[in-house]
Amino acid sequence: MAELRPPAPPRRHLLSIADLDRGDVERLLDTARSLAASLDREMKKLPTLRGRTVVNLFYEPSTRTLASFELAAKRLSADTMSLRSAGSSVDKGESLKDTALTIAAYDPDVIVIRHPHIGAPQLVARNCDAHVVNAGDGTHQHPTQALLDLYTIDEELGGVSGVHVAIVGDVLHSRVARSNIQALALMGARVTLVGPPPLIPRGIEALGCEVSYSIDTIRDADVVYVLRMQRERMLEGANYVPSLREYTARWGITPERLRPGQKVMHPGPMNRGVEIDAAVADAADALIERQVRSGLVVRMAVLYDLLTHGPVEVKVAEIEEVA
Repeated sequence: MAELRPPAPPRRHLLSIADLDRGDVERLLDTARSLAASLDREMKKLPTLRGRTVVNLFYEPSTRTLASFELAAKRLSADTMSLRSAGSSVDKGESLKDTALTIAAYDPDVIVIRHPHIGAPQLVARNCDAHVVNAGDGTHQHPTQALLDLYTIDEELGGVSGVHVAIVGDVLHSRVARSNIQALALMGARVTLVGPPPLIPRGIEALGCEVSYSIDTIRDADVVYVLRMQRERMLEGANYVPSLREYTARWGITPERLRPGQKVMHPGPMNRGVEIDAAVADAADALIERQVRSGLVVRMAVLYDLLTHGPVEVKVAEIEEVA
């Protein structure tokens, strides 16, 4: 009689913050803290994902996200391949589905995708057997950015629950804002959106946040999270604000609008002198460089978690083993 084997578990993906519960987030942050210890060693590379393959498929420009995913995979000893749409078969009219099927033929373990259209990561997940990580889809989601922001706040303030975060600027076109609202609310933080009325989506309070149209509101926050004006996503001819100069005058984050001790964050890239004053960006209370460092260990944790889903104790043991 043939042996009956249980069906293989479904592939795990990270497509949205909605894929996670609070326990998942806590596990990922604990994993990132464990892996962070490896960054202080002379030999920074861990053997954890040796023999695994991570493909980065980017249809939009990126510096921080692409670089950190590449380095995260390499620090865990995975093989990596990065593909940009420019200069690829996409320029010849190839569809995302056909590109996904082509990459799937190489049998990668993880595909990290950034795409201008909402739902692209879900399409890739349906057409290949790899774990899929959403590195940003249109104005929809950017879950690893939200996780690294949680990690940064947790490390700086000693926790996320009860922290008041004011997210300022172009929320309408921001996938970072949507992911952060969900992630911060999930972990017990208070979130207030601040900006011009045309750039705050109607009904967004349903995600678990408050809305204010007064820049003075930011003085009540523990963290001021600054968003840039995403002009590349704005409809041609649309006038959300009279001008960038007017936006800076009314909504730009300047030293005068902050109180002492407030932490300032920005997902990058920054437009100094537009949404954020250079003096604020370079101040001691700015956590912008820390966010970049957090991005590496958090993305290491995401790759590790998707491919192993082991307990934190195992992660610590593996780090110590190669010390």
